[in-house]
Amino acid sequence: MNYLAAMVGLFGVAVAAWTMTVRAGYESAEYTVIDSDGNIEIREYPDLMLAATDSKLDSQGRDGSFMRLFRYISGGNEDDQKIAMTTPVFMEGEAGKSDVSMGFVLPKEVAAEGVPEPKGEGVKIRKRQGGRFAVIRFSGRLDSQVAKKQEAKLREWMKLRGLEGESKAETAGYDPPFTPGPLRRNEVLIRLNDTANTEPGS
Repeated sequence: MNYLAAMVGLFGVAVAAWTMTVRAGYESAEYTVIDSDGNIEIREYPDLMLAATDSKLDSQGRDGSFMRLFRYISGGNEDDQKIAMTTPVFMEGEAGKSDVSMGFVLPKEVAAEGVPEPKGEGVKIRKRQGGRFAVIRFSGRLDSQVAKKQEAKLREWMKLRGLEGESKAETAGYDPPFTPGPLRRNEVLIRLNDTANTEPGS
């Protein structure tokens, strides 16, 4: 029994290490932490360039958002340029619904040198305006119900801090689909309306 428990423990450590290695292999959107409280942070984000697409469910209820964006970074653009995958994948709207906009963050170098235009329809290049956000981090599978529960926790925390945010929230995912739920990094982000009261200790 002790041997089995040890093996399970070692397997868990190995999977966790593998997940961290995979995640570390991607460029991640930069931000500055202004304040933190457990799994909640106030962050300052710069402007980010996104390759974005809207959800379009087919007759089988499937959505090709991810593959449209993947084709774009795999060379499906006017320059036939392959673009490195980054984290996180931002989603605006209600996770799991048909009115969600999904966006890949474009690498800093690509954004600086000029973003290639997408080929065909379905993918657009847009700027994600920088600013301050309240962010809650959590693990597990990201779906509409989980996102709503985490958003409610975040808004309650903001209320206690006297912070006001936009009515809409974003979600962000950092891991490939095959990553085990307990090791996944997910976030809900709410853009703050007023940054005057978000300094540490305020």
